[in-house]
Amino acid sequence: MNIQPLEGIKVLDFSTLLPGPLASLIMAEAGASVVKIERPGGGDDMRRFEPQFGADSGCFALLNRGKQSVTVDLKNPGEKARVLQMAAEFDVVIEQFRPGVMDRLGLGYEAMREVRPDLVYCSITGYGQTGPKKLSAGHDLNYLAETGMLSLSCDAAGRPVLPPGLIADIGGGALPAVFNILLALRHAEATGVGAKLDISMSDNIFAWQYTALALAAQGRRPKPGGELNTGGSPRYQIYPTADGRFIAAAPMEQVFWDNFCEAIGLPLELRDDEATPERAIAAIKQIIAGRNSDEWREIFGQKDVCCSIVATIDEAMVDPHFCARGLFDSEVSSGAHSMRALPVPLAQIFRQAPGCKPSPAYA
Repeated sequence: MNIQPLEGIKVLDFSTLLPGPLASLIMAEAGASVVKIERPGGGDDMRRFEPQFGADSGCFALLNRGKQSVTVDLKNPGEKARVLQMAAEFDVVIEQFRPGVMDRLGLGYEAMREVRPDLVYCSITGYGQTGPKKLSAGHDLNYLAETGMLSLSCDAAGRPVLPPGLIADIGGGALPAVFNILLALRHAEATGVGAKLDISMSDNIFAWQYTALALAAQGRRPKPGGELNTGGSPRYQIYPTADGRFIAAAPMEQVFWDNFCEAIGLPLELRDDEATPERAIAAIKQIIAGRNSDEWREIFGQKDVCCSIVATIDEAMVDPHFCARGLFDSEVSSGAHSMRALPVPLAQIFRQAPGCKPSPAYA
């Protein structure tokens, strides 16, 4: 039986692109009703991102499945007044403008709490509502750069590597927004008093760097590409195979390391990896490169070694395990087009029953 714990919760979402829309999507999948406010002249910029999916973007459709879209000119006094009246019917507001913009529009927290005292008002920004950088423009890469995270992952020449995922937008923005909104809703339910939430994507990146912060507290600077989980250990590496694929090897605990060494036949003198990590890495690369990925899949499948073949996204989407978990059972549609919906990080009991919901058309 699916439980929809946010059924009856209404969200008014002014955000665009990724962080806010993903936050409201997660809430929608848990039962909330989401109304997306879009500007005249095309709406959310993500509607025009590649790849195309029907009349809009596939990225837009995935992030806005099941929401309602309303076009509002926030510079028009009459339409602004209508939005302010609407706020009385909503439990949550999400906005992603630079600090001060919503206040200047007359739609800030203080204005909205006049019509809804228990309103949860969530502002997602790059640098937060206070501080010297609060008005600075930025994107995910900037937040990673300025918080030190980008310096932790470098190539062989010491140059930072572009991350494959939007860590700050999702891990620093969307997910913290959701759990802070839920905490604020619980507080509002108990007290009748709402809250203004200041979600800073750059602030929230530091929680991802606990190892680096522990080293810094001891006066040590993390060595780029040289720490346990950034390339300095043979126990946490990516090794190429004979057929051009890769093994993600993470036998960190001693029992897994012993099993791994035994499985690949690593010479005994190299198994003390703390003494000779570079030699061990070089030897393992040579051994792994001697067999193809299917051979290693079979060898590693017989032991606990924490090793995986690096999958493509196409392979991952048809992996029997993820299919059995129901991650791709639902769909999103745009006109006559449909595709698998974005799996959201909700426990199975809170996910909606499998089905197809539309991406909101731009009116």
